[in-house]
Amino acid sequence: MTDADALPAQGPEPDPATVRRRVARVVLLDPDDRVLLLHGFEPDDPADSWWFTPGGGLEGAETRAEAALRELAEETGITDVDLGPVLWKRHCSFPFAGRRWDQDEWYYLARTRGTEAAPRPRALTELENRSLAGLRWWTYAELSAARETVYPTRLAELLRTLLDEGPPSAPVVLAPEIV
Repeated sequence: MTDADALPAQGPEPDPATVRRRVARVVLLDPDDRVLLLHGFEPDDPADSWWFTPGGGLEGAETRAEAALRELAEETGITDVDLGPVLWKRHCSFPFAGRRWDQDEWYYLARTRGTEAAPRPRALTELENRSLAGLRWWTYAELSAARETVYPTRLAELLRTLLDEGPPSAPVVLAPEIV
């Protein structure tokens, strides 16, 4: 993460252990309407794991859409996508790797025309290398039956609505998630 990823400070002096950043995430669907999720874990405790959408912090002057495509390529190796609208926005805050992360996230819809059997990361950061276990495609049924932690926590319900109704006319603001 670079200084450009951080959100501007507001109010009292920020806690140096808190990382504030603007984030672009991708809800990538394949032709069979499966969603691609990454499997992450706490670097010092691999048993503490979860699934999440590809994405990450903005770098320099890039737009959120540019960050979404860059992060998708870096984390999955997938570049042949049609980036759609912003589906959801949320604020989240969580502990990870000894710090608190405070994020303003936008979730973009993206579609790929083909499905790679085993997408592979191509440019991970040192922290990502220490905290990613893999990635896989999920059907709605698999996601709704999952016992693992998935972020955002209502992803199965949100995916069902997306598949049934299409993208919303304006981004839906999700409830904040503070872990």
